Amino acid sequence: MNAIRRGLSNGLVQAVLMVIGLVWLTPLAGLFFSSLRSAQDSALGGWWTAFSSPGQLSFDNYSALLKNAGMTQALWNTVLISVPTTTLVVLVAALAGYAFAWLEFPGRDTVFLIVVALLVVPVQIGLLPVAKLFGQLGLFGSIPGVVLFHVAYGLPFAIFLLRNYFAEIPKEMLEAARMDGGTEWRIFLQLVLPVGRPAIASLAIFQFLWVWNDMLVALLFADSSSQPLTVQLQSQIRQFGSNVDVLAPGAFVSLVVPLVVFFAFQRHFVQGVMAGSVK
Repeated sequence: MNAIRRGLSNGLVQAVLMVIGLVWLTPLAGLFFSSLRSAQDSALGGWWTAFSSPGQLSFDNYSALLKNAGMTQALWNTVLISVPTTTLVVLVAALAGYAFAWLEFPGRDTVFLIVVALLVVPVQIGLLPVAKLFGQLGLFGSIPGVVLFHVAYGLPFAIFLLRNYFAEIPKEMLEAARMDGGTEWRIFLQLVLPVGRPAIASLAIFQFLWVWNDMLVALLFADSSSQPLTVQLQSQIRQFGSNVDVLAPGAFVSLVVPLVVFFAFQRHFVQGVMAGSVK
């Protein structure tokens, strides 16, 4: 870590990283300026013409977006899918990670190996069987069905990450808590969760970004009333093709939310990933 810090403090390295950052942000800036221009202005020239004609920029597209029932419903559906999924995955994975790390029960190592093995199972393998199962249960085409699918396929990685992090907690700390009369629930809530906050935050970011940006699962398991923003944007492209005044602000909103979440918790994200990695 010290070598990495010294390398990043080099002026040339910082300059290169700044250039990479500017190149990476250019498409985002282009999308933002496009979202502030009318369809007529977009047809006449690229987004960079806004620098020479700033008068063409306005927030009318965002006002129209908020009045578009399909887009606002899709945005709300995205929230209803992403937030419960992230919450459930973090909660279940934290409980399972603590159990695999510090509780003794028959078959613990075998079950954990099965969980690790599930990491290599592609999501495409389960699409058709789960779709058939959801159809029999009446969950196909609903938001709970999409949430359950994401939870099921997010848990193996989540359990693996948190188990590795919780296993690094000093054993003496847990034994001292037990000697003081602490129950397993109290130790988990008042000791393990606060200590594991960086790993939990990084997991929450991972899960939220994956679900928020997902389109494959939503295309199959969500119908027109439960489809998220990614599917709605794709549908707008197929139906109209050139309605940039709707697509640009919708795409920018879809992009900027996970960016805000990531940059707000990036310190916890880096700490959690590095501390939860296999040594």
